[in-house]
Amino acid sequence: MNHLDFYEKVMSLRKQGQKAAIATVIRTKGSTPRKTGTKMIVYPDCKLHGTIGGGCGEGEVIEKALLVIETGKPQQHQVDLTEGLLYEDGGICGGIMDVFIESTLPYHS
Repeated sequence: MNHLDFYEKVMSLRKQGQKAAIATVIRTKGSTPRKTGTKMIVYPDCKLHGTIGGGCGEGEVIEKALLVIETGKPQQHQVDLTEGLLYEDGGICGGIMDVFIESTLPYHS
């Protein structure tokens, strides 16, 4: 994903006052589908711009992002890819990703 395109989208959302969430991989350990700094925008209708790796881990982040969109309150979520149903088949990465999720709109407590 082009970083300029990503930030232009974020700035456009903020300028329009449109709710969405930005998920950023802030730390990784072990084998993960994406590395630190990877970003994704989650829209209220579950559409995405970018990816942090797909699969169940990304699904967890999307669920948390929808909560951030609703409340405006940022949060951190840890995606644990070390265990799962597909482990025996090699269907998971085997690492851990910490993801920071924030609203495109400012949070007011």
